[in-house]
Amino acid sequence: MSAGTLYDKVWDLHRVAELPGGSTQLFIGLHLIHEVTSPQAFAALRDLGLSVRYPERTVATVDHIVPTTSQVRPLADPLAEEMLATLEANCRQHGITLHGIGSGRQGIVHVIAPELGLTQPGMTVACGDSHTSTHGAFGAIAFGIGTSQVRDVLASQSLAMAKLKVRRIWVDGRLQSGVFAKDLVLHIIRILGVKGGVGYAYEFAGPAIEALSMEERMTLCNMAIEGGARCGYVNPDALTFDYLQGRPAAPSGEAWDRAVAWWRSLASDPGAVFDDEVRFDAAAIAPTVTWGITPGQGIAVDETVPTPEELDPDERPLAGEAYRYMDLRPGAPIAGTPVDVCFIGSCTNGRLSDLRAAAAVAEGRRVAPGIRAFVVPGSEQVAAAAEAEGLDAVFRRAGFEWRLPGCSMCLAMNPDRLEGRQISASSSNRNFKGRQGSASGRTLLMSPAMVAAAAITGHVVDVRALLAEHPPTVERQPPLTPALP
Repeated sequence: MSAGTLYDKVWDLHRVAELPGGSTQLFIGLHLIHEVTSPQAFAALRDLGLSVRYPERTVATVDHIVPTTSQVRPLADPLAEEMLATLEANCRQHGITLHGIGSGRQGIVHVIAPELGLTQPGMTVACGDSHTSTHGAFGAIAFGIGTSQVRDVLASQSLAMAKLKVRRIWVDGRLQSGVFAKDLVLHIIRILGVKGGVGYAYEFAGPAIEALSMEERMTLCNMAIEGGARCGYVNPDALTFDYLQGRPAAPSGEAWDRAVAWWRSLASDPGAVFDDEVRFDAAAIAPTVTWGITPGQGIAVDETVPTPEELDPDERPLAGEAYRYMDLRPGAPIAGTPVDVCFIGSCTNGRLSDLRAAAAVAEGRRVAPGIRAFVVPGSEQVAAAAEAEGLDAVFRRAGFEWRLPGCSMCLAMNPDRLEGRQISASSSNRNFKGRQGSASGRTLLMSPAMVAAAAITGHVVDVRALLAEHPPTVERQPPLTPALP
């Protein structure tokens, strides 16, 4: 049983009571909501005659259904407009802060909470969205929850949960140039499997993790759920504190100094006990691309689609399904696979550093004929910062569309969708059948830089080759702390 880990410490600090059956009533420090999973939860409160217990601990935004070409109200899609209006009404009724379209703070829920300083070390964070694990990058314990649990948090600010085991994923070395956090996490999921983390929290640690930026750590934790883990986290350090300092919701003055001292104490102890540990070498990881229909079906860009004989017997039935659905031949190289649509964005890879990495590839080049390529900033703040740096101009000159913030084609609950058998190079987090809006559409997951390279060439290509022949001049500076009112 784990002991002395950040997970154990945060769990103990938020334990309210032990419940019959062995679960724990856990207090939730920050509750994030959006327009998709909250309407039924608010309706349930009304049916039960309940109010929101701590409205100041819930923050709302709109992201899944918002269009990225025009956000003029009323929205063109009547259902989307109804969902947005319902969230607005519920937030007004219960006194919940809503960062809506045009507020300057709207965006994907897992992008805006960190950039506003809402997500802080030592918190428990919950949201009706699978990728809430993103917030673990700050040394928080963050869970995706269902609509009935959204109701529970609104009504009681707590959840009934069973404590997880803790697996430490230790990563030595450092990622090569042209290899990013997205490649690292796809490689980890490839090795451990999409069910390998079931019952676990993942602690990401080691020299390679410490060298990642905060935005790269968010990418890593975002996809912990794709490896089966309920949450993933990184111990807070000086990089964490530097990112948070000065953000609107972060402590200031003497409260800041006290907070940092407390945050430091939450990191896993040197002698912490883990239930399991797995080690990786970052230097051995190459740009990674998924070839199948789960995030675990990934290979290095210079590898071939695995043959059935190369796979564990238990993996062969799903691989056969993937071969048929993706129209990829076992033993064929993944490099050279043609694409139709290239999407840069999502809660996984829609932050400023992601756009900088993609722009470094796009600069001075042109999107290949027949390719539809577009960039969707993760928030209004990301869009403003990128435009201030001229990244939007870089993309436009290269032939990319520059869009308004939202979830976009990550899950296609909006007009951004694949059509028919189109194949997408996507910086998002899931490649399930139909995930991007077409029941027969196909998705290849990769880093934003790899997506940009695919857009330029019209097929899957090793981005390192493009960077070598045309060294980037787009400056990759640390993400700016927004100056907000």
